[in-house]
Amino acid sequence: MKIQFIDRKSGNLITETPPGEGFLKLLYHNPFGKMALLPIVKRKFLSAYYGKLMDKPNSVTKIDDFVKELDINMNEAEKSIEKYTSFNDFFYRKLKRGARPIENGFVSPGDGKMLAFENIADINNFFVKGRKFTLKEFLADDILAEKHENSSLIILRLAPNDYHRYHFPFKGIPSKMTKIKGSYFSVSPYALASNFTKVFCENKREYCILSSQEKGDIIVAPVGATMVGTIISTYQKEQPVKKGDEMGYFAFGGSTIVLIIDKNKLKIDADILKNTKNHIETFVKMGEKIGV
Repeated sequence: MKIQFIDRKSGNLITETPPGEGFLKLLYHNPFGKMALLPIVKRKFLSAYYGKLMDKPNSVTKIDDFVKELDINMNEAEKSIEKYTSFNDFFYRKLKRGARPIENGFVSPGDGKMLAFENIADINNFFVKGRKFTLKEFLADDILAEKHENSSLIILRLAPNDYHRYHFPFKGIPSKMTKIKGSYFSVSPYALASNFTKVFCENKREYCILSSQEKGDIIVAPVGATMVGTIISTYQKEQPVKKGDEMGYFAFGGSTIVLIIDKNKLKIDADILKNTKNHIETFVKMGEKIGV
């Protein structure tokens, strides 16, 4: 399975090699891995344990090699490598002011590879394997799911080398977070290709409703993954936020943000929709316009 994405800035088609690629293939495409290893890896205790290791002071020794191996641009970071107190402190690092300009329109909540579906029903044609995806399962709320059954859905996948803080895509007033307990399946393309519904409807996830005059109610949902022990919210509920204001961050690992919005309130940019229809993700950065 070749994982490719379009770098939106350059227009280049890039092949991605996820960290631990061989292990991911074993977990999701090998019968032994599925039966023997996957039930262990998805468990909370493993992600929580690894998260604690990444909080220890001696974990800073991993930072330099991680930066070099994944070619992370530390010129954007608020602090230099030697000033981080743990690996997690580095992993959810803040960026310098101005490193992510906030553009006009509706913007990406974070850095990562994006898929966009004008109609939620289109997801089941894209991820053909496994059981059908439903909002009722994902949101664990029948009324909210019914309200958004014809909405658009956007998936932003954050790889380990990406900036792991996420922000509000539009101005509005956010609700408190609704938390849904779950497992910790990987959100890599290897996992999504064969287990999309399992990943999104069984993983630990949270969501808030961002109420906006122009765009209506927008659901913003961070989803945890393997080795992501923590989803931390940093905003104040029921207090007005501006587009680009910080919402929260993920601790170590890959992770995902899901946006659900009335399809009549948002026109998603054509290039992102085209790439999605071609089964290719689009790399975007936080604050970059993705629709109007």
